[in-house]
Amino acid sequence: MEHQAVFAIAIFLIAYGMIIVEKVHRTIVAMLGGIAVVAFGIVDVDAAIAKYIDFNTLGLLIGMMIIVGVTAKTGLFSYVATVAAKRAKGEPIRIMLALAIITAVASAFLDNVTTVLLIVPVSFSLARQLQVHPYPFLFTQILASNIGGTATLIGDPPNIMIGSAVKELTFMAFINNLAPIIALVMAVHLPLFVLLFRGGLRTTETRKREVMAIDEQVLITDRPLLMRCLVILGLTVAGFFLHGLIHVESSVVALAGAFLLLVLEGEHVMEEAFSRVEWATIFFFVGLFTLVGALVETGIVRDLAERAIDLTGGNVAATAMLVLWMSAIFSAFMDNIPFVATMIPLIQEMGNMGVHNLEPIWWSLALGACLGGNGTLIGASANLITAGLAAKEGYPITFWRFMKLAFPLMLLSVAICSVYIYLRYL
Repeated sequence: MEHQAVFAIAIFLIAYGMIIVEKVHRTIVAMLGGIAVVAFGIVDVDAAIAKYIDFNTLGLLIGMMIIVGVTAKTGLFSYVATVAAKRAKGEPIRIMLALAIITAVASAFLDNVTTVLLIVPVSFSLARQLQVHPYPFLFTQILASNIGGTATLIGDPPNIMIGSAVKELTFMAFINNLAPIIALVMAVHLPLFVLLFRGGLRTTETRKREVMAIDEQVLITDRPLLMRCLVILGLTVAGFFLHGLIHVESSVVALAGAFLLLVLEGEHVMEEAFSRVEWATIFFFVGLFTLVGALVETGIVRDLAERAIDLTGGNVAATAMLVLWMSAIFSAFMDNIPFVATMIPLIQEMGNMGVHNLEPIWWSLALGACLGGNGTLIGASANLITAGLAAKEGYPITFWRFMKLAFPLMLLSVAICSVYIYLRYL
């Protein structure tokens, strides 16, 4: 058993290192790592499927990706962004704030990767018309997507994973416990965004008038489809809210909404809808869950839990603060998904070993992992996707340029959350 533990740690660390370095796509790395732990007999295929690969997380992601992919065809997101720009009277700084708020709200109910994929292209279009540099728009949207995504069960992959692992943490539990502090964190950030960027966002009255002259109605390309999408999206979100009453898993609700929408649209849209699913992300999760399963199977996670309890003396307050700050710092420098996948069984093991009242520790993990993703450009998937889109448009975002503004803001948000966790739960 000991040599299997050594193999499990070695494979996990090699995979983790390659994910951070990004020389090979993280999906390929995670899948090869998952295949390796199965091939070495550390986890057998039946155990990986039955115990470790979380089909609730995968189903929820796939369902929401299909719904959002079909909805994007209607032009809804371009319409919303353009209306916001016109409400802001074409003022670049007000447009920046409006797009940040839209990104935060959208990220709470769609996953934040999808949100930036929809909002960022519109931001480039508006920046071109106003002849301002798009960086302030992109920077604030990255931070807003990770902040807003923290507020709900479905907003950020770490929350999806935590909610799936801990059945008592329902959709409404996430909103009740995380939405208030996230609203405060976002409110603190908005005036800071103005202070950081007001000097670089100036345009002429002529360009403002050009933005005001855009006819947003022509951006809606398919009104009947839009109505159907909004009805299905509304029913799906209602299903999440009613989770505690209907006792139907969030993945089943999301997949039901997705396939009901495909029934209404007909088979001709099915292949296109499936092509919009980020299969690379789905397979990344499959490989990752198997890799972490190997650490659980060999008892490594239990050993780590014992050491954490020794360090904090089993004190819930100390453990919650340790998890919050450790999650934030780790998630700033590596993708938060593998970190959370490792932490979930560790916290569960703490419960098995007599640590009572795990709830503040779970909320600490969610807040630390999601907000910590704002610390650097590699901290969350939304950051990397936005940077990729910016590079294609000829506006590359460097690691250090992003970090020197984002890291202090991330530390501020986690400090606010520390006070919240302590006052509310401890």
